[in-house]
Amino acid sequence: MNVFELTRALVDIESITGNEEKVGLYLFDRLSQLARDHRGKVERMDVEPGRFNVFASFGEPTVTLSTHMDTVPPFIQSREDEQFIWGRAACDTKGIIASMILAAEALLKSGTRNIGLLFVVGEERNSAGAYHAATTPRGSRFIINGEPTENRLALGSKGCLRYEIIATGKMAHSAYPELGDPAIDKLLDALAKVRQVEMPVDDLLGQSTLNIGVISGGRAPNVIADHAQAEILIRLVGDPSALQAAMQECAVPGVAVNQVLEIPAVRLGSVPGFDTTVVAYTTDIPAFGGAWGQPFLLGPGTIHVAHTLDERVPKAQLLEAVELYQRIVKQLQNS
Repeated sequence: MNVFELTRALVDIESITGNEEKVGLYLFDRLSQLARDHRGKVERMDVEPGRFNVFASFGEPTVTLSTHMDTVPPFIQSREDEQFIWGRAACDTKGIIASMILAAEALLKSGTRNIGLLFVVGEERNSAGAYHAATTPRGSRFIINGEPTENRLALGSKGCLRYEIIATGKMAHSAYPELGDPAIDKLLDALAKVRQVEMPVDDLLGQSTLNIGVISGGRAPNVIADHAQAEILIRLVGDPSALQAAMQECAVPGVAVNQVLEIPAVRLGSVPGFDTTVVAYTTDIPAFGGAWGQPFLLGPGTIHVAHTLDERVPKAQLLEAVELYQRIVKQLQNS
């Protein structure tokens, strides 16, 4: 099976976050065959019922190729044309998984060992698989994390802060608003303050950005709302303490500002001979916490089409990634 066929086979297995079992079983079987052919071993690392990471090792891994199995909704089946493979996770990250497996096969056939393949669950929501893997390291000195970087090594990636802003009030008939306490009005007042928070700037990673991603609340147009909520994500570029303090100052009476996730920004290394870039998204790298070695970030495809209905990956970049993963493994093993 070539890299295009494997990419499409993986895309056609629905694996929206929380539903990774089928793709995990597929990868376990695929890597078990590779292990039988090249004196390796494969294991399931259970994260929670029905969800597990898959790890394959060939010798004592000094370099591990890793990415995530889960996707965002909705599921979109694969298709292809002369230039691209299309479908959910074509670039984020089923094409990357395929490129890593084909690279490992080529390395093993050439006699290169001491490599690992680690595929994890949950990156698109809370990095549950990577956090679990950090508690069960396997001695790797380097980990190559796969995300769409257009086959350039990322010198850094932004972190994130995620907040839930919850407003409470009192229901009443809308004809008599003086009898109620409108939660939506309170939420809007808090969000107006949030939008005025100054976003810091970093010389490498650029500016922090804020997204009000979800707003919900109320019962009906003729009912004073007793509850309203917003979910917010801030892309971090540095020390979050000033932003965290500013967010707490956005609370108004009847509104709670709750931080539910913090992932730090990271700066990453380069390798001679590889083009470089900087990315604005968050990865599993902070969740690994260094337990699987020094991290690098590299993969085919562009993040600009990930999470969209037009997600796709250039076939030329998939082929190039197979070669690049081989080259970076060899260079790191010889470093």
